[in-house]
Amino acid sequence: MTDILSKLNPSQQEAVEAIQGPVLILAGPSSGKTRVITHRIAYLLKVCGVSPYRIMAVTFTNKAAREMRTRLESLARAAVKDLTMGTFHAICARILRNDGQAVGVPSGFVIYDQDDQVALMERTLQDLGLDPKQYSPSAILSHVSLAKSQMMGPAEAKQRGRSYFEEVVGRAYDGYQNRLNTSNALDFDDLLMRTVKLFHECPEVASKYQSRYQYVMVDEFQDTNLVQYDLVRQITAKSRNLCVVGDPDQSIYSWRAADIRNIMNFEKDYPEAKTILLTQNYRSTSTILAAASAVIAPNTQRKPKELWTENEAGEQITLRETFSEQDEAQYVVSEIDRITESGAYKPGDIAVMYRTNAQSRALEEAFIRYGMAYKLVAGTRFYERKEIKDILAYLRLIHNPCDNLGLMRIINTPPRGIGEHTIAELAGLATAQGVSMYEAITQLSPGISGAASPFPARATKAICLFDELTRELSAKSKELSLPDLIDFVARRTGYKEALLANPDGEERWDNILELKGVAQQYTELPPEEAMSAFLEGTTLVSDVDGLNEAKESTTLITLHQAKGLEFPVVFMVGMEEGVLPHIRSFDDPAQMEEERRLCYVGITRARQRLYLVRAFRRSLMGGSNANGPSRFLQDIPKHLIFGVEMWRGQATVTPTRVCEWGEASQEIVELPELVAGDKVRHPQFGEGTLISAHPVRGDVQAIVMFKDVGTKKLLLSLARLEKISTD
Repeated sequence: MTDILSKLNPSQQEAVEAIQGPVLILAGPSSGKTRVITHRIAYLLKVCGVSPYRIMAVTFTNKAAREMRTRLESLARAAVKDLTMGTFHAICARILRNDGQAVGVPSGFVIYDQDDQVALMERTLQDLGLDPKQYSPSAILSHVSLAKSQMMGPAEAKQRGRSYFEEVVGRAYDGYQNRLNTSNALDFDDLLMRTVKLFHECPEVASKYQSRYQYVMVDEFQDTNLVQYDLVRQITAKSRNLCVVGDPDQSIYSWRAADIRNIMNFEKDYPEAKTILLTQNYRSTSTILAAASAVIAPNTQRKPKELWTENEAGEQITLRETFSEQDEAQYVVSEIDRITESGAYKPGDIAVMYRTNAQSRALEEAFIRYGMAYKLVAGTRFYERKEIKDILAYLRLIHNPCDNLGLMRIINTPPRGIGEHTIAELAGLATAQGVSMYEAITQLSPGISGAASPFPARATKAICLFDELTRELSAKSKELSLPDLIDFVARRTGYKEALLANPDGEERWDNILELKGVAQQYTELPPEEAMSAFLEGTTLVSDVDGLNEAKESTTLITLHQAKGLEFPVVFMVGMEEGVLPHIRSFDDPAQMEEERRLCYVGITRARQRLYLVRAFRRSLMGGSNANGPSRFLQDIPKHLIFGVEMWRGQATVTPTRVCEWGEASQEIVELPELVAGDKVRHPQFGEGTLISAHPVRGDVQAIVMFKDVGTKKLLLSLARLEKISTD
């Protein structure tokens, strides 16, 4: 017991020891909530003698679950194999595999990832006679996801439709769900919705899990939606031992159906709940913490708490104004170069954060121009590669022959004489018969011997050979380990040979070898169980799960993706009205409060240094606007801020270049005395205003807005620009 509590502060100790009944832990940024959860579990195991079989801990990312389990194994020094720990989706998938058949969920279901869902919705819209260019599949899916998060099925969604668009959503939802059912597939929302439905419709199943799980802990509770809250309330209905950890000030995912009311109303739902505040911050300087507290204070949807730290005051927050987004990006790379050249920080210590993905364009261009390494956190890159998705599609089809999307992906990959027209007709035949495409294929097998077939003889033979191939792969899946099966699939299907015939084939084959390495983690499980767990793991992996922890490059990341991370140095760019806060929040007080929370999250990612940067004029998503400074900047006490003057584009970083025409030692042309905003004159184009100037291959490229001829890009070594005195 001493080991478990000795390194905790008094509030953390109180949270660890509060094990009976509902508990609400309000945890400020970097207040040790992960430590509290792991120590609380260790306390239950070692001090209270609770079996790990009786404990469930829910996280929001696989990365967080892995980190928590590793810490717990070290702390408890006991077997935690039987402990249920993972994301909502992973835990629900496990429950449905065991008991989902009671509500029509087959145990061999596959999980469709985002790309699969978009592809399926696109087909659905086409079958409904709707143009996917007019009705975005992603937008329709967003509305379907919202309906599912509110436990609404297709029929109810249709009934509630008031506008024509909502009526389209209802029809699309119905067709999309039918296709999922035909493919024995679930999307992410189905995993949650079907599990809650299982508990409501099958009391005996609910009772089984209520009896098993005596202690349930939920991390990041402010990010739960109504279905997730219903799920944990169902599981803890008997024990009432529900411990939730979160912070209303960090609720930033309403667009994913996260409902801040879950945490705000917890004490109403559980009047006997004990509330514990974790307010000591272990990450940031007191200056950064004071700025964050000032920014979040005006919000009304929050539970006030006084954050504090024993850390030193540190440096003042740097505020910089630039002329354009190009100048903003140039300032960022220049400053990163300066602080890394000094040896104070490594590039990997630094993150550049922004409100929207579109803002990364100018930043990426600047990093590339100056030859500075960066990593862009924008998706699960590895699992989006074609060769990886192809191999996974083969495995999905082996695991679940009803997977229509998987079949359509690889039925002619590599080419085996089954063209798109034949595939479309096969899909139509399956739909007409109300069966999966694979079932339609199996009915064609006798076709080689002369039975009637709707396809030409050559296509029929190719389809039947594919059927024989999949049967062989299925048989091998029962004999081989998962890594060996991947190797066998790649060779037997001809995929490896076709892949290596490409110029980049070796590199792409290395990716498949990497996938085999991932599969190696599942070799201790029986083949069928290993396949199921592996496919779940590769589907449920998230953006931040795949974030490279190496220290060799700067991270470019949205503020939403940055939640849960921390960096010694943080640049927050786009600190302007219309960007942060986003223009869509201007007429919605609730959304404006979420924008303020998003700013708060960004500020509290910084440990030692924080830069807040804005542009006077920004071209973004097809438009160009002059925006005022973000209202959030006005909330920060002036004594916490250093430097509010306009940054004038005097770059100090030397750009990397390839000298194609001269000696490698050729000098870079120095920037002239011109700065953004200067009035200039050109011998041919007349008078204008200098917008920006950037080093390019031993010269300087200037962008000038001329009164008579508009914007021109000029090389200063040739342009003969003259600065006009404004005296």
